[in-house]
Amino acid sequence: MSQAELDHLIEKIQKEFSTWGAGTTVPLMRESWERLFTDVRNRAPVKSTPARAGGVDAEWLDAPGARTDRSVLYLHGGGYVLGSVGSHRDMIARLSAAASARALGLNYRLAPEHPFPAAVEDAVAAYRWLLEQGFAPGRLAIAGDSAGGGLTAATLVALRDRGVPLPGAAVLLSPWVDLEGTGESMNGGVADDPMVRKELVATMGPTYLAGGNARAPLASPLYADLRRLPPLLIQVGRREVLLDDALRFAQQAQRASVEVTLEVWPGMIHVWQIFANELEEGREAVERIGAYLRARL
Repeated sequence: MSQAELDHLIEKIQKEFSTWGAGTTVPLMRESWERLFTDVRNRAPVKSTPARAGGVDAEWLDAPGARTDRSVLYLHGGGYVLGSVGSHRDMIARLSAAASARALGLNYRLAPEHPFPAAVEDAVAAYRWLLEQGFAPGRLAIAGDSAGGGLTAATLVALRDRGVPLPGAAVLLSPWVDLEGTGESMNGGVADDPMVRKELVATMGPTYLAGGNARAPLASPLYADLRRLPPLLIQVGRREVLLDDALRFAQQAQRASVEVTLEVWPGMIHVWQIFANELEEGREAVERIGAYLRARL
């Protein structure tokens, strides 16, 4: 591990998030979030093409040489309140290259303007649209980080329940699958993560739910029936508050006879893959995701 790279990254994250106080509004949080990722935009070579995927704003990100017969639907993180394809563009571009597949980044609707289940409905619509474009289900994957990881799981459950053919694989990066925040790493564990704190999760969960049930399966997929889901790759950092979300979800999926590959990365923070332009472990993780998807699509 490059400790110097990680220390520099953590210092940058802490400096940006130090501006967040009790009175910080959602618009200010969104501006700050986008500013944090200014340095990682448009680093990886990629062809960008706007799209409307089932009526949802989206963006094709095609790395040079990416195969046109397979695609990854990418669902960004940000607690269902923040984030965009723009904040995640570099990582999605790298994923396109590593997986040798077209990547479709989705700007699903965000809370509080559009609470649960708007994000799930948008992701389902985009996946159906990919099928309508002629992609075979076995040539498709769904991937996402943090809230987008939870949304990936929820989308798979929703598609299965609606009888839609499922993708060949899915990738969950530091997934947020328990909106109640009951995991040990969230409550007195050994987490040391500058990206996500318990207080932030406690704010964003109710914002997304808007009074809804925190244990609804499509809101917190930890409580969903996971049978017949496709193979899953789960990556999570050892120092994350969401570590137990990933561990418990992997266990539940395995109990449901789902093929699960779980990677717990020592020393890593929440969604370290998004900083691949400046963190060696970020690049290594994206390459592992690419190899996983190439083998299954």
